[in-house]
Amino acid sequence: MNLLPKELLPMILMFAPLFSKPVWESAIVLLVGAILAPGKRTVSAVLRVMGLHREQHFQNYHRVLNRAVWSTRHASRLLLQQLVNVFAPSGVLVMGIDDTVERRRGKRIAAKGIYRDPVRSSHEHFVKASGLRWLSLMLLVKIPWAQRVWALPFLTVLAPSERYDQTCNRRHKSLTDWARQMLTQVRRWLPHRAIVLVADSSFAALELLEALRQLPKPVQVVTRLRLDAALYHPAPERQAKQLGRPRKVGKRLPTLKALIDNPYTPWYTVVLQDWYGHGDYALEVASHTAVWYHTGLPAVLIRWVLIQDPKGKFEPQALLCTDLSAQPSQILHWFRQRWQLEVTFEEVRAHLGVESQRQWSKLAILRTTPALLALFSLVTLFAHSLQGQSSFALPRAAWYQKSLPTFTDALALVRQQLWRVRTFQMSTGKPDTVNVPRDLFDAWSDLLCYAA
Repeated sequence: MNLLPKELLPMILMFAPLFSKPVWESAIVLLVGAILAPGKRTVSAVLRVMGLHREQHFQNYHRVLNRAVWSTRHASRLLLQQLVNVFAPSGVLVMGIDDTVERRRGKRIAAKGIYRDPVRSSHEHFVKASGLRWLSLMLLVKIPWAQRVWALPFLTVLAPSERYDQTCNRRHKSLTDWARQMLTQVRRWLPHRAIVLVADSSFAALELLEALRQLPKPVQVVTRLRLDAALYHPAPERQAKQLGRPRKVGKRLPTLKALIDNPYTPWYTVVLQDWYGHGDYALEVASHTAVWYHTGLPAVLIRWVLIQDPKGKFEPQALLCTDLSAQPSQILHWFRQRWQLEVTFEEVRAHLGVESQRQWSKLAILRTTPALLALFSLVTLFAHSLQGQSSFALPRAAWYQKSLPTFTDALALVRQQLWRVRTFQMSTGKPDTVNVPRDLFDAWSDLLCYAA
């Protein structure tokens, strides 16, 4: 069955060596069905949208997720290579990392835990959420036809709760431990490219910064820094015949909070272009290098950046960057892209069915959510390949004029091409009448009539 347009086949055939021939045929059906299916992304919903609801051996499609032998890590590598070749063939690779909670219930889902809900919680109000915690690494690139930066997931791992690790008699890994392993793996995949990691304050950990600095080609990190962080001068040079252990740091520096209150702190203005869609915006910044250190932990040389808004819209905050040569304006530009990670998490929940799957097998759980997150990147690749031939038909209404395509439009473009391959191959060139096979017409009717 020909399910994909010829323009998309090269991008999909790269993954074929990961599967056996029977598993690959079932995997293609699941991939196309996951793109076409509205609402839930269960295997049964995928089979219905593909017209296979009467398939007697439906268990073969479930086995792609819960039994078949294939590596999600190798698939992540192939996906990253495609994203880099298409959207970032040269220059610095900016990546973002963040965790999200997939709200799942069920007695058989043993890896779930209780975590802080980052969406509903605030500084004054703490909200708990029960589910699976996923840590996702995304490539931050500017999409030409969208004219903005998108966060494209390519590597996602499950970070189980500490209680679950205790029941399995294994050492618990924190988010920073998982992040260190993920970035080490990416550095092996891309040994010669410069990489900048953008993260929130959860990853402002000295052990993580030092581990990434010790890589053969260091991964630079941009994240938030506490205003009361202990900063020091670099350690003085060791004298000849000096006794004792080498010093890690020099004299203590004033805290960043003290620098904000100091009237003699040198501030200068930085103008950021396109400040969250509101045009250029001027900020006051102060920056310098220092050694960040805490007793018993590594000492890391960083560049700190203090930011304050002369208009008073937000309180002063601080950033750190392990790349000492980076300019404050570049650091601000990198860190501002971090918010695109939250956009991606919301898009995959709204349009790709994350939190709607119902697999209970441990292996299926480990594969399904990373696959749906990676589907966001695949759809973006497909839309980028198709938009040169079929431009985006943006929805227009009297009350809303859409100027630039979003992920919804990219998904719609890919769906149109997929339906066209299955539907209009026997139609004539007359645009007013098309021939639709009966089974596809019945499938569309069921989708509309039983839509939630």
